[in-house]
Amino acid sequence: METTMLHGVNPDQLKELISISVKNEIEVLKKEFQPKEPDSYLTREETKSLLKISNFCLHNWMNKGILKPYKVGNRTYFKRSDIEEIINNSNK
Repeated sequence: METTMLHGVNPDQLKELISISVKNEIEVLKKEFQPKEPDSYLTREETKSLLKISNFCLHNWMNKGILKPYKVGNRTYFKRSDIEEIINNSNK
């Protein structure tokens, strides 16, 4: 079998270099990876209190699509991340 040299690197050295590089990249990705936290949900009362708005305003925001309600039986919930986005966008 004929051995090809790439810039003074034989196949075994090339394989080792690739292996080391891949292992290093995997370690970097492991350190940077942050698992996604599950969404937390707030009730209508908690949402109104956090945003300091009335029932009427909350109802209007739901109808206009500003806040997306999530229904579970007779209860209505809102994603905390949606509410935080509204707060952050209002400051811009």
